[in-house]
Amino acid sequence: MAIPDMERAQNDRGTADAEPAPAETAPEVTALAAIGAAGPPVPAPPSEDPESPDDPLTRVYTCLLARDPAHPPARPADLAVELDLPLARVESAVSALLDMGLLRRDPERAVLPVAPDEAVQRTLGPLEREMRARRQHMERTREQLMAFMPHYESHLLRLTHLRQAEYVELLTDLRAVREAITELGRTCEREVMTAQPGGGRRAEVLEEAVARDEELLRRGVRMRVLYQHTARFSSGTCAYVERVGRLGAQVRTLDDEFMRMLVFDRATAVIPVPDDPHAAVLIREPHVVAFMVGAYERLWLEALPFETEWDRQTIMDISDELKQTIVRLLTEGLTDAAIARRLGLSVRSCRRHVADVMAALGAESRFQAGYLLAQQDREQPAS
Repeated sequence: MAIPDMERAQNDRGTADAEPAPAETAPEVTALAAIGAAGPPVPAPPSEDPESPDDPLTRVYTCLLARDPAHPPARPADLAVELDLPLARVESAVSALLDMGLLRRDPERAVLPVAPDEAVQRTLGPLEREMRARRQHMERTREQLMAFMPHYESHLLRLTHLRQAEYVELLTDLRAVREAITELGRTCEREVMTAQPGGGRRAEVLEEAVARDEELLRRGVRMRVLYQHTARFSSGTCAYVERVGRLGAQVRTLDDEFMRMLVFDRATAVIPVPDDPHAAVLIREPHVVAFMVGAYERLWLEALPFETEWDRQTIMDISDELKQTIVRLLTEGLTDAAIARRLGLSVRSCRRHVADVMAALGAESRFQAGYLLAQQDREQPAS
């Protein structure tokens, strides 16, 4: 064997024995495989550079293109001789080109070249049709699923209303309010907190409350009641406090206004509806009730015990505290009516207190009184 022939044979053996480099999977093939796309298999890219003229696929394909049409169609063995390549390599290249659609077999099992654009249509056309069909199926499925959304939203709205009804209940009828309070008192087991601003309470309200409250206290339920200082000057309220006090109720008073509320067992609260004296709201939401209990506890710590026996010093202290509150509200610019409503006083009593404050200041008008009070605040040394 001549030296060139020996070198070519060694090169052929080396090329045949070399292990092909792993090929990366085309993104389109990977995506379609993930969704189970049907259609003819798409071959992986060749292991060698298809643009290289020495690539076996390129050599086989260009060789078939260059063949004279008058000659008989080529078979792999013919191509191996013409290209001077091992038959195994030619057969591998032919198989890859057949998979790619760049070759086809005739009835005699010979191979013929196919135009690349035709190969694209034959190879990728079914995959594109499958992708379109799957996209259409996805859209139909999405429409079918989303058609149930109104039903689900209606369900959520219904649940929201049920939760609201469970946690917050509006009672617009005075009779319903009284029945709800009676029922809460009947089922109360541990504690009742009451905050009743506005001065002395009406006799009919006290008569209704005293029987219910005495029954609670006899069952061992703890009761705390907050009033404003002005309630101390109501004989009916004093009589009520004396009765429930004998059974263990605790009653205290504050100078300023606070929120009206009833809290049963720290679980259910009853609050009024603004501008509707016949309505009330029942609140069972735990966080809201806990907030109300915390506010009540702070008020309770600031309040003074309600003594049913008249103590001159206590009354004087309370009267002074009321006047101090009136002074503060005067400096804020509130009217007599607003101050009276906030302190649970009658407007007449409030005006009498305001007159006392003005006389003590030596002021001839509310404006002058406000100015003098502001001056006193500025001149008072900081503690």
